[in-house]
Amino acid sequence: MTETMEKIKSSESTTKRPSISVFFPAYNDGGTIASMALSAMLTCRRLTDDYEVIVINDGSKDYTPEILDELGRVYPEHVRIVHHKKNRGYGGALKSGFASATKDLVFYTDGDAQYDPHELELLLEKMTPGVDIVNGFKISRSDPLHRLIIGRIYHLTVKFLFGLKISDTDCDFRLIRRSCFEDIELTSNSGTIALELVKKLQDAGFNFVEVPVHHFHRAYGKSQFFNFPRLWRTAVNLLTLWWQLEIRREHKKYQQQRIKERALSGK
Repeated sequence: MTETMEKIKSSESTTKRPSISVFFPAYNDGGTIASMALSAMLTCRRLTDDYEVIVINDGSKDYTPEILDELGRVYPEHVRIVHHKKNRGYGGALKSGFASATKDLVFYTDGDAQYDPHELELLLEKMTPGVDIVNGFKISRSDPLHRLIIGRIYHLTVKFLFGLKISDTDCDFRLIRRSCFEDIELTSNSGTIALELVKKLQDAGFNFVEVPVHHFHRAYGKSQFFNFPRLWRTAVNLLTLWWQLEIRREHKKYQQQRIKERALSGK
């Protein structure tokens, strides 16, 4: 990371540092979300002069809301809290986060501390001209055995069904140019939104770069994904998404329409 800082400092005189929006979806993450937000602030402070940290409280039932309200009170210039009165699902939380972001680059990861916000620095180093998305991939997944097996099956299945090119679709540790969202529209409310996001960005022709990142054991709370009771629902969501993206391909029509609109407006 020292090398990254030297590169950034050496180019400050000639290149404007990008502004960064960081957001975390949070659901019952009271034990970890404060450290995640603070780590993101400290990291962004080193990387840019213009940043914001947004936390989407997706109807949490633990003490997450009061922790977030205190963060917003103490750091009003850089921290913004969005409360969902009812749980909208992981997809609903991500859509809310992307819609709330206002800076040039948008970074997101989960609020459960299985990823380290400091490694945003590694992603920013690879966000060079011509790159649109820097996607993390797990060096080693720190999960129980059953989740490792289910996750591997999921990864191989979606890579085959959707023709995905990146190596780790379900690594929610991403840095994306906000302008990319002018050409895609996200609709999923479930955990399959990560798949929808990657597929639509890929089909829109945006360029990906991948960076290895660490993955840690969950220290607080309970995972909402890839547990056995949810397998059937996940399978149904996958098949629905496959029908929409691979058979109907409505998203391609949307992208073409957006390109035409920009051409007509001269942008």
